[in-house]
Amino acid sequence: MKLRKWQTECVDLAMNQYLSGNSHFLALATPGAGKTLMASELADQLLKNSLIDLIICFSPSSIVSQDFSQSLQLRINERFDGLLGAKGHSLTYQNLQYLDNNFWQLFHRYRVFVIFDEIHHCAGSNIDNANAWGEQIILNIQDKAKYTLALTGTPWRSDAAPIVLSNYMHPSNKISCDYVYGLAEAIQDDVCRIPQIIAVDNNNISVVDDDETKTFTSFKCLLSQSIIPYQDIIENEKVIKYVISSAQKKLSAIRAKNADAAGLIVASSVEHAKQISMLMKVCFNEDAVVVTYRENEPTNIIQQFRYAQTKWVISVGMISEGTNIPRLQVCCHLTNIKTEMHFRQILGRILRMTGSKNQEAVMYMPAEPKLLEYAYRVKQDVPFEADVVKFEKMKASVEEDVDGETSGTIIFGKVSDVSSKAKLKLNGFDTVNDHQIFDETSDIVEEHFLTSSYEKVVNIFGRFQQESIALGLSELR
Repeated sequence: MKLRKWQTECVDLAMNQYLSGNSHFLALATPGAGKTLMASELADQLLKNSLIDLIICFSPSSIVSQDFSQSLQLRINERFDGLLGAKGHSLTYQNLQYLDNNFWQLFHRYRVFVIFDEIHHCAGSNIDNANAWGEQIILNIQDKAKYTLALTGTPWRSDAAPIVLSNYMHPSNKISCDYVYGLAEAIQDDVCRIPQIIAVDNNNISVVDDDETKTFTSFKCLLSQSIIPYQDIIENEKVIKYVISSAQKKLSAIRAKNADAAGLIVASSVEHAKQISMLMKVCFNEDAVVVTYRENEPTNIIQQFRYAQTKWVISVGMISEGTNIPRLQVCCHLTNIKTEMHFRQILGRILRMTGSKNQEAVMYMPAEPKLLEYAYRVKQDVPFEADVVKFEKMKASVEEDVDGETSGTIIFGKVSDVSSKAKLKLNGFDTVNDHQIFDETSDIVEEHFLTSSYEKVVNIFGRFQQESIALGLSELR
């Protein structure tokens, strides 16, 4: 397979650094850019130049580990199954704690090249602040491997702990990468699709108790009062049906051109995934593949879905980062994990360009404040004017399509943080109209090193009540 320009540049730069006496190389490439192929090419060149004897790869999940094993085996044309005579092995980070001294002796007897995929899972600048995986890397690999390659698409940790094998710049405390390939470059090079993020909101919400009724004009207003947890919103049947209905229509339109296009729904728990699956069957007559840690052989389920014609897969922690399913083009963010790293990784599942006619990539999510903040940071990464973030107010017309109801009220059910008799209602579901376009000055939020424009996040929190908003984006500088 022919390498992309960025992959060739990265391999050449890494080789030069290794030959110059540096043993470690950290590459940042946006999710969906093709880090696995780049790493496999680098491993092949190191072997062909007789610079290493063995290759060990660590990654965050069994499906990604399997993908790396296949990619390396194809590229180096050698067995890569960890058995006698193989050129290496691909393992998960979970394996790190169970490797014995016989394994670690390989680093003393051979010149070992180690690939760390999504290195941000491993924390620690020293033993004292390391997590379990980072500790094993510091003790057994850091000064013992011939060369190491760390890969990441999201170069930070939610707990702000230092990433293992990484250097940080002062005073900004941003991670120092040897090669950077961001979303802006990937879009310009036709490596990644232009994302579109649809934020679903409601401007007429009521929390009903025996004694009083409180009204709210957006999910932000509701959540700011700490009356209803976000979990209640993503588990609400009407919210799920609205989000899935919108996503289903979009996926059907895409499949009119790309017959194998698929959608991903990221749920918050196994029970939540089952709830979504049941609603899809009852309301849309749609069978979805469910993959969680409780399934037998989840890796095989993902592999089968990758090459099937099935439209939807519902995942709990199984398809988030590194999992390569290029036919995914629509996703629904219905998980209660609200970190930027997780948000970016979910979005990355639908950004990988293919040879299909339609190259849309659309994420649906509730208009939760932190998620919106992340969405506008993604918008700043798009290198030209585009409507990246749009709003949809929940409408009765969708409910009518789904179950024949015309009621303007949705009851969330009992609210844990209010009295046991409290109910949450959402009102005012009208027909979806055309988007209104506006430009607005930004407020400053925390910096993000992937783009210099992260300070220019648009403050739209006060405008949720508008019927439908599309942002007209000015050209980024």
